[in-house]
Amino acid sequence: MLKTASKVPEVLNRASELARSVLVLQRAGLVSLTRLDEGARALRAVSQLGPVAGAVNIAARRDPWSIALVDERGELSYHQLDRQSNALARAWAARGIGSGTVVAALCRDHRGLVLTMLAIGKLGARLLLMNTGFAGAQLADVARREEVRAMVYDEEFTDLLAGLPEDLEHFLAWVDDDSPLAGSEPAKLDELVVSTDDRPVPVPAQPGGFVLLTSGTTGTPKGAPRPKMSGIDSAQFFDRIPLRTGQRSFVAAPLFHGTGLAVFVLSLSLGCKIVLRRKFDPEATVRQIAEHRCTTLVVVPTMLQRIVDLGPEVLRKYDTSSLEIIFAAGSAVSPDLGNRAMDAFGDVLYNFYGSTEIACLSVATPSDWRQAPGTAGRAPVGCRLALYDEQGNKITEPHVTGRIFGGSGLAFEGYTDGRHKERIDGLLSSGDVGHFDENGLLFVDGRDDEMIVSGGENVFPVEVENLIAERSDVVEAAVIGVPDEEFGQRLKAFVVRAEGAEFNDDDVKGYVKSNLARYKTPREVVFLDELPRNATGKLLRNKLTDYD
Repeated sequence: MLKTASKVPEVLNRASELARSVLVLQRAGLVSLTRLDEGARALRAVSQLGPVAGAVNIAARRDPWSIALVDERGELSYHQLDRQSNALARAWAARGIGSGTVVAALCRDHRGLVLTMLAIGKLGARLLLMNTGFAGAQLADVARREEVRAMVYDEEFTDLLAGLPEDLEHFLAWVDDDSPLAGSEPAKLDELVVSTDDRPVPVPAQPGGFVLLTSGTTGTPKGAPRPKMSGIDSAQFFDRIPLRTGQRSFVAAPLFHGTGLAVFVLSLSLGCKIVLRRKFDPEATVRQIAEHRCTTLVVVPTMLQRIVDLGPEVLRKYDTSSLEIIFAAGSAVSPDLGNRAMDAFGDVLYNFYGSTEIACLSVATPSDWRQAPGTAGRAPVGCRLALYDEQGNKITEPHVTGRIFGGSGLAFEGYTDGRHKERIDGLLSSGDVGHFDENGLLFVDGRDDEMIVSGGENVFPVEVENLIAERSDVVEAAVIGVPDEEFGQRLKAFVVRAEGAEFNDDDVKGYVKSNLARYKTPREVVFLDELPRNATGKLLRNKLTDYD
């Protein structure tokens, strides 16, 4: 009896969370309380085909000729996406690709990659999204580990495939019109689509899924499977971000990255018009936002930095008043960058904090940011967020740094190689450390392995980075800990000066010393033309040690 009574609060909490999630989805336009049959049909499509193919299937029924996708080759409607992906799925099925088959994609953002996602879902296969910044050896290692059966790729990456197993099937997703490969082997997706029956394919025994790769900034990228996405669990993305049906999204963040993929899938489910470009160009992005009257821009922070750095004269050339959401994720948005973005585009910045393994942990709305620049915000509906000390004790006091743990219905169940993240109270470690302020807003202080101890004092480099980056004559900055015989560790700063700026290392040290505690002052300052980053803009701190 006592055991049953103890579960009552938990059941009530779950029921309350479910009710909140349904209301969030209704507000977004995904659920109609007067047409529950449509909602049930949508949930069934997602459960049968996976999030991408399921979303397109529903949108193609609801409004078949609305524009789904715009890339360099023009527009495609939801009906066209659905039928062309049927043809591709049938062509691949004839080649033995089916339920459980792992297919890798090494593609930039374009219709070929989208059709690949849809066909994989309809076949019940798994799609491994490869980072376009991979070297050949890294690509081969991941392909072997994940037991890849077929590779879909863009022509520009052909030379990287040399180390792949010889029995791997190859399919070209993008070939330039004037390319010597335009009429040769291997098979091209366009040719498979036009030469194959496009009738609906049988529903697979299990829905297709994704394998996302971690950033690999500290070693070989690990595979994090995403076998499903619950319609109810997707409410966590809509709760604090006003994504709605019928909007227009420019997804600049690469689709192989969790940020770009998540908003891409959500935009499909909302029946949005989605604009993609194969390569990022800051001014071209702003121009496309104006041309297509985009309401949402999806970026990683380095992209946002390049857009803001265009300056007022360039930005004023384009009407971006349609923009309602700048969805930034993938790495930390510094207070200076966030403030400059809001000054340029208005109060439209939504700072999303998540990870490949956990999905969403928290979101900072524009009002959160204005209240506390640099914040990662609060956990949305369906997500749990907590801090723990090194002994696993929960931290509830404000301004006390602890390890960040989170959880939701979209959290993964383990890496493809069998390893797991640390768990406490059912929550997964994010690998970051942070603190709450007195209003309950989260701040991410850095990676838990980035904290250094200098002369007995704990120092998180991100605080020093953000301060240096606030200078108007600095483009960006990074700070790391390096060994020191006297203090154990010391801080070393790497600074990219703005064009025409003239200052030296003593100026940087003096600036930090006048604003932070003395022990947080870098002992060394190195000036670089740019900071080393991977294809998604994440800072490669391990590469900084190569610079003197």
